[in-house]
Formats: sequence, structure tokens, C-alpha cells
Amino acid sequence: MKPPRLLSVLVLVLGLARLAHAQAGPGWDIFGDTPASQFESRDGTNYFTHGVVVSNQSVVISGQSAAADELTGEVNAEGDVTILDHGHIWRGTNFIYNFKTGAVRTGSFKTFQTPFALSGLNLKGQTNSAYTATNAVVSTDDFEKPAYTIRAQRIVITPGVRFQAYHAVLYLGSIPVFYTPYYARSLGGNQRNFEFEPGYRSTFGAYWLSAYNWYGYEYVDGTIHLDERQKRGLGGGPDLLFKFGDWGHAALRYYFIEDHDPAEDGIVAPHLRRQRQRGSFTYDVTLKTNLSAMVVANYQSDPLILRDFYEGEYNGNVQPRSYAEVTQLGDNYVLDVMAEPRLVNFFETVERLPDIKLDGLRQRVGATPFYYENESSIGYYQREFSDTNIFPNAFGAYPTSGLATNPPNYSAMRADTYHQFTLPETFFGWLNVTPRLGGRLTYYSDVYGLGIRTNEQTRAALNAGVDVSFKVSQTWPEFQNSFFDMNGLRHIIQPDFDYGYAPAPTRSPYQVPQFDYQSPSLRLLPIEFPEYNSIDSISRQNVLRLMLRNRLITKRRAGLDEVVNWAIYTDWNINPKTNAAFSDLFNDVTFRPRSWLTYYSSTRYDAPDNRLREAIESLTIQPTTAWSIALGYRYLINNDPEFLTFPNEQLQGHNQVSASLYYRLNETWAMHISERFETENGGGQEQLYTLYRDLRSWTAGLNFRLTEGPGQPHDFTVALTFSLKSFPRFSLYSDTDQPINRLSSSSVVDPYIQ
Repeated sequence: MKPPRLLSVLVLVLGLARLAHAQAGPGWDIFGDTPASQFESRDGTNYFTHGVVVSNQSVVISGQSAAADELTGEVNAEGDVTILDHGHIWRGTNFIYNFKTGAVRTGSFKTFQTPFALSGLNLKGQTNSAYTATNAVVSTDDFEKPAYTIRAQRIVITPGVRFQAYHAVLYLGSIPVFYTPYYARSLGGNQRNFEFEPGYRSTFGAYWLSAYNWYGYEYVDGTIHLDERQKRGLGGGPDLLFKFGDWGHAALRYYFIEDHDPAEDGIVAPHLRRQRQRGSFTYDVTLKTNLSAMVVANYQSDPLILRDFYEGEYNGNVQPRSYAEVTQLGDNYVLDVMAEPRLVNFFETVERLPDIKLDGLRQRVGATPFYYENESSIGYYQREFSDTNIFPNAFGAYPTSGLATNPPNYSAMRADTYHQFTLPETFFGWLNVTPRLGGRLTYYSDVYGLGIRTNEQTRAALNAGVDVSFKVSQTWPEFQNSFFDMNGLRHIIQPDFDYGYAPAPTRSPYQVPQFDYQSPSLRLLPIEFPEYNSIDSISRQNVLRLMLRNRLITKRRAGLDEVVNWAIYTDWNINPKTNAAFSDLFNDVTFRPRSWLTYYSSTRYDAPDNRLREAIESLTIQPTTAWSIALGYRYLINNDPEFLTFPNEQLQGHNQVSASLYYRLNETWAMHISERFETENGGGQEQLYTLYRDLRSWTAGLNFRLTEGPGQPHDFTVALTFSLKSFPRFSLYSDTDQPINRLSSSSVVDPYIQ
């Protein structure tokens, strides 16, 4: 794409001009910009030939020749004329510009404002106002022979705002294909545009996804979706972003589909019916300095609508929350008031109506060396289990036999307060020692529920501990290694010993209602308070966390770069509740031998039983923008009793290999291949192939996807996606980060909505 003459060129011309003559007029300066420039003045009119520049504080005109009338302030410039008017560039063969009034007239002209190139005849207008022209041509394909154009009898241009075309015809090459009496587009940062994706998917049949995005309105932007799926039916709805200025932003999304076959993919779930819908609403506002409010509401007619039609969103969050929250930040405190209702009854939810929490940030106690922090909360809570009376399996599907009855719902009021003192000290200039002592008191009201009734009770809990750490480093400033691109080297060793002790609380977790309970985790949980925030699951603890971290840092072109970050850690249970004195050994390593090569490893090893319980490995290679490779491995031991997710149900194991390749064949073609293979059962989980074609103003992608897995049907998709370069559908590198987004519903109007 060839750009117009840029401002930098004009500045260079002004700065390097050899001034043949210079004259001052009504607010202007006139310069001859070449050694051959000639000047003549007759009857109050200044004539320049062979190169001239006329300028004032906001307008610069350059051309081959010019006549400047000092009385009227009018400049008639001819030749290859460029006008820089309040930051906007016009080009043409001749311009008449009035430095007093800002009025402009021209014969033929061309202007460019990303992403549009506009040209025409008989331009008329005035600075900071609208301009009109005839025989206009508009295109984002700024080539000598554009692939498509919009040609209009008349056009109105408001620089930086929009253009309006009257009696406009869309041409593909020289062939007219569409007429409209009126067409308008914003010249702001975002442009109105259509998105569409035709394709075929096993569970959809042939489909067509489309969306119209509009921007530029003062108070609202939006997207309208309209999708047709052969097997599933017609669906659609709006995504709206409301802009209230100082009163914040609001986003509303709604989608409805009359689903002909909700269980077409064979996945059984409760509440499935033909009328399926989802809706979400978000509002946030900064009421004043450090005072903010947010409202989030998420509704869906069944637990699988996101999985079926918004797969990328479903993979990020299976169960979106709904809540209203007000937060006040103080100099040394945070006050948070939240209400969280349950809007759908097929997800388990802890309702908080309300939950008021005050955090006192760590601060020094007067002139003493002690520091104090606290956390207090009060609220009314109700734990609502799913009303489906069944539990999903490891794949998120609901079994059709052997149904398990859910526990009954229960509710209570809870008031909790926690206070802790710390004494951070540094000995010998390098040894950091921070002892801590804290206590918590929790009150529970009478607990009510179907078949449940307990009296009010109070629980007390204490905790103590000490964190000991130090850092040792050595620097070799002259160290050089061309193979690893290392210029200088610094090695940092950081041991950390964190001891936590908590005697058994006055009430065990089995004796108090579980609202903030401990969820299953594959990582070590915090042993310090208040970082450990499962208030109702507090129990006896006597543990020493041992960690050793190594870091290697060097200088590279982009600045300091971390070559190695290696952490190894475990817990020593001094009074173990089981036979295991030590927890699994965790090992996390990030290794960057070159700036374009990254290896990451995270493992969990059971030393007493000599077995690997979890491993995550990845290797990313991206030496240029032309190609990249990513390799991955994920292992999770199968049917481990410790990895419980639901009663009597364990986390499904994995032995998964993945690979991804992006390669730009040339300036026109590129390809992307992504594979996930599960060696546990000898089957592929996902195969994704994309072939890209650069169509100059457009990019097109032909996508093939095959998914399969235990308990799930084979799902095959082929789709054709288009994106106008001027209005890209996906952000940079999103193909690498989340390739599944290419095969989902059209993008929304703003990241805020997501």
C-alpha cells in the first residue's frame, strides 16, 4: 500500500529548504523550497514558481507554483500540491486555500485517513467543518488499480469523524455489484463492518455465522449476530456496549436459538429444551477516587449452551458468576460489599446476601518494629447445590444411570474476624526473618436446611509461623557466550523456609457449615494466613515449606533477560495426618537459552512411591515472524485417590502430547497446524488445520477441525473465515494463543464485554 506524502516529508522540506525568497503575509510564511525557486510580487500578489511552501501555525501548503494574495489571504497552488490542514493531509493538482477564512477549493484531490483512501473532484469546504466533493471514489485498497471501490455522485467528508456517500455503487474491479442511495462510515478508530463465516460441522450441519459491528455513536456501540445452522436452526442476538462517560460503562449480551436438536452431539444434560438462550450484563463505574462499583449478571437456559455455541468462552469459564460489588480503597484498608445471588439452579452456588468484608492492610504499629494486619467479614450465606440431583462426570457430562442425590441446601449467618502481627527483621545484612502470630474468631448462627438444624456456635483458631529467607548472588560482567546469546551473567540463589503452625481449632471443619471451603487443587495451597482463605476448612497444621530458587540473568538486545528460573519445593508435615511426612516434590523450570526459544517444565513427583503424578512440559520456538513451533506434553496420573473432584469420583488422568506449527510459505500463503493426541487411549483429541490466503485487502482462512474423546462423538468442522485487513477480526497472535476462536461465533464489539 503506498502512503500519501507524510508530515515528516513536509517538516524535512521546511527544515532543509534553501530559501530563495521569503515573504510574510496575513499570518503566513512563504518559502521557495528549491534552489531554482523564483519569486515575483505584483499588485499585492506574491508569485512563486519551481517549488514553494506556504505555512502558518496550523496549515502547510506545498506545490510547484503558487500565487498568494496578501489582501484576501488566498493562495492558489498548482502542480503536485499537498495541504496539511490541522493534521489532515490533502493532495491534488491545484488548490485554492484562504488563510483568513480556512475555505478550500480544488479540482481533483485525494486524501487518506486510515484505513480509507478517498478521491474525487470539486472539493469545497472550510477548516474544522465538512467538505463536499463530486465523482468520489472510496476504497481501503489503496493501489493504482484497487480490487474494489465505492463510487458516489457526491460525498461529504468530515475529517477525523466520518464520510457520507450519496448514490453510491460498489465495484469489484470494474464491475458494479451493488447500489445504495446513501452510505456512511466512521473515520474514527473503529469502523462498522460485517463478519461472516460459512462452514460445516458434524453437530451443526452446514452453517453460516454472521455479525454486523457498528461503532462511532456517542453512547452505544454494538454487534448484531444472525446465525443459521442446518441441524440446529436459526439463532442470533445483540452485543451492546453503553458509554455513560463519568457514569461508567455497561455491556449487554443476549443470544437465542430455537434448537432443533439440543442433544444432537449425544451429550446428556438436564434442562435441555429447544428454546435455548444466554444473557449477560456487566456494569462498572468509578464513583469517585478509590470508590468503584460493578454489577455482573450471567444467565443461561441450560448448562451446555456455552459449550455448544461459545466454545472459547466455555473453555475459559464453565460457570460464570453473577454478583454486585462496591469497593472502597483507603490508605490502609479495603472495604468490599458484595451480593451474589444464584440466577441458574443447575450450578452449585454459595449465595452471599450480602457479604461485607474489611481488610486492614499491613501497617507498622507506631514506632515499634511490629506490623499489624486484619481481615473481618460478616454476611448471610446459603449453599445451593445443583437441583439436577446428579453429578457431572470428569468430562462435564451427566450420567444417565446411577444417579447420586445431592446434599440438601443450607444457610446461616457468619461473622469472622482475623488479626495478625508480624515482626520482619534482617540480620547480618542478608538474612530475612519474619515471625508471625495470628488469631481468628468465627461466629455461626443457627444453620437451617432440609433435614439440617444446628445451633449457633463460635469457633476460635490460632496460627503462628516464621518465614526465613536469604539471597546470594554472584555477577560475572565480562562473561560472554555467543551460543546462548549471553552478555554478562548474574546468578541468584534464594532459599526459603516457611514454617506454619496452627493447633486444632475449637470446631473441626465437619462441625461448621462449609461456605468458603477448600477446593481440590493440583498445586500446594498457601500455609500462611490470610492467604489461605478457605475460612470454614481451617484445621490443624504443622508444616515446614522448603523452597530453593535459582535464577540466571543476562543482557540481550531487549535488555535484561532471565535465562533460567528454577524453583523446587515441598512440604514437610511435622505431625502428618497420614503416613506421608513429605508432600510431593514440585519442580518448576523456565529456560530461555535464546530470546526466541523457551522451555517450560512443571512436575509433581511422589518420592515415597517413586512415581510421577503430574507433568507439564512445553517448548516454544519462534526465531522469526515467518514460522513458529510449539510442542507440549501433559501427564496426570489416572484415578489417584487424592485427586477427588466430586464424591466418589476422581480426576481423569492424561498422557497427552500436543504440537503446533505456523509457517508463512510466502507473501501470499501461510498455514497453521495444531494437534493434541491422548496416548492413554491411543486416540487424537483435536486436529486443527488452517490454510491462509492473502487477498491483498482481505485475508481468508480455510479451517479443518476434528475433535474426539472418551464418551464424546467425533465432531468434524470445516469453515471459511474472512477478515478485511482494515478491520481485522482477531487481534495480533490470537491465532497462536486461541486458535479455537476462529471456529466460534463472531467477535464481540469490545474486550470489555468479554
